[in-house]
Amino acid sequence: MSTRFIKGFALAATAGAMSIATMSTSALAQEVTLRLHHFLPAASQAHQKWLEPWAEKVEADSEGRIDVQIFPAMQLGGRPPQLFDQARDGVVDIVWTLAGNTPGRFPSLEALELPFVPHATGEVTSAAAHEFYEENATEELSDVHVLAVFGHGHGNFYTREKTIVRPEDAEGMTIRVPNRVINQTLSNLGANPQGIPAPGVPEALSRGVVQGVVFPYEVVPALKVDELTDKVGAFTGDRSLYTAVFLFVMNKGAYEGLSDENKAVIDANSGLELATQIGAKWDEWDEIGKAAIMESGNEITYIEGDALEAWKAAGQPVIDAWVEEQNAAGRDGAALVQSAQDLVSEHEAALN
Repeated sequence: MSTRFIKGFALAATAGAMSIATMSTSALAQEVTLRLHHFLPAASQAHQKWLEPWAEKVEADSEGRIDVQIFPAMQLGGRPPQLFDQARDGVVDIVWTLAGNTPGRFPSLEALELPFVPHATGEVTSAAAHEFYEENATEELSDVHVLAVFGHGHGNFYTREKTIVRPEDAEGMTIRVPNRVINQTLSNLGANPQGIPAPGVPEALSRGVVQGVVFPYEVVPALKVDELTDKVGAFTGDRSLYTAVFLFVMNKGAYEGLSDENKAVIDANSGLELATQIGAKWDEWDEIGKAAIMESGNEITYIEGDALEAWKAAGQPVIDAWVEEQNAAGRDGAALVQSAQDLVSEHEAALN
């Protein structure tokens, strides 16, 4: 073997080793595909104006190393209450779901859903919700990697034939609800609440299974609520009758298996800042939903004054019962409610 060949081979080997070493932290940095599953249709505001831009930003920030594929409307199978377990078990990589889809599973987080604890805006509620999770509920979500915990602002009543303005108006009505807390609130008033996941609402309304629903304005166009109802009882004031606590979570193994570079990208696109951003977007989408209601010619009656105070009085027994229930389970219910209220007030002051 000639000396020239040996030297050439050595140089090539050295160059190759240097190239591989360089590529291991750049060009050969881990490329991954993450499957994101959620319950709303692709036409929803959340899909088009939050999830798609989020996925695009993650891809851009990772210089193309991370590809997020979004599957709306339960396209990967299962029912909305199964989404959290799909992320936990690695059936999918990321999910967006409601804590209330599995009643009692995330008990501490229910403090944010109690009557008139959440703020009237999604931005404040979401900032408070994520910080509340960090301070009080990390154990409840320890089976997954949390990207954001957030909520929406004012939830309203959408009905046919009869407008719900005062608490007594709900008596005898069958109403779709999103979580255990609002279920109990309406049950106390003699209503017949039904825990129907959001995708099932259009059919439930069209078939007369329910006479009304509670929702924020945001989801109205996506689920055709403006077409299937004709009356709105809209809450006023700086607090909301309820919120739904949303969970944006990732499979732990999928996260832990990422390279440090890719973890840094996910970390930069999650947390309190993301939760607050989503909440602010929700407030914008509420205006779009309200416009759809008004364009449909639906009657909006604002719940204010004595009617609003009556709803607050009707909500207090629910809070009291919840505190007792948490105490019996070994949690400090009053402290959880106080924490939620304080965080809402703190973020209200900080964001306004």
